[in-house]
Amino acid sequence: MTSAEHDRLMRANQANWDARTPVHLSSRFYGLDRDPDPERWFAPWEWEDLGEPAGRDVLHLQCHLGTETIAFARRGARAVGLDFSEASVAAATGIAAKAGVDVTYVRANVYDADEDLDGRRFDIVYTGKGALCYLPDLNRWAEVIGRLLRPGGLLYVVEFHPLLNSLGPKPAPGEGPELLLRHDYLGGGGPVHRDATHTYTDGPAVEGATDSYEWMHGTGEVVNALTAAGLAVRRLRESDELPWPRWPQMVRTESGWWRLTAPRIPLLYGLLATR
Repeated sequence: MTSAEHDRLMRANQANWDARTPVHLSSRFYGLDRDPDPERWFAPWEWEDLGEPAGRDVLHLQCHLGTETIAFARRGARAVGLDFSEASVAAATGIAAKAGVDVTYVRANVYDADEDLDGRRFDIVYTGKGALCYLPDLNRWAEVIGRLLRPGGLLYVVEFHPLLNSLGPKPAPGEGPELLLRHDYLGGGGPVHRDATHTYTDGPAVEGATDSYEWMHGTGEVVNALTAAGLAVRRLRESDELPWPRWPQMVRTESGWWRLTAPRIPLLYGLLATR
């Protein structure tokens, strides 16, 4: 697939996320009718890996409503959130202002982030939880990360495990409750086209652009893209917990997150790399 075709599909995704934003703003999923409680979107081991961000320049790529970005700011970081959706950036700016938190939000495609941020460099780049699947080219992404980080800076990717994305979210008609592999684990098969009037949250139907495109990226592809761009992978965690109950048979854990009682499979991973 050509770069021009990638750009076309990403523009479709941008329009889709613009259309999703008002649905997500009114959704109980994010709980924005009260304090956004950004800490609930972080596993405890994330802060163990990153350390405290106070006094550091942090960039949150593909930030959507900026809930995690707020957590960095509340912990004393100079936080910047970046997203390609104009509606998301406007919403995130309002959410941060309401929370009384100083966050800068920038509208930009992640592939243009270093240019649109005027060459600014960061101590930490954070991304994930449903971000990488909207990027067609991870090698290009990793090269941008390398330009955004200061020497010694950290990249932290906390992303849904590709095994999770391979499992069907619900049984097909006539099937039992077993989790079945429905989609590719490995990338390379081209984008998955979705035309959905509802998103992963509750709330009304999406009005307007309902088409979106996702790309599967195995963990090996992520690691190889980063190492090819000159970053050193320092740690890779796999977790069997999610911040919300994707399947009805999941149970709540002491952390407040959710896991399957069986089988124990990776649902989320955390990758720490340094420049």
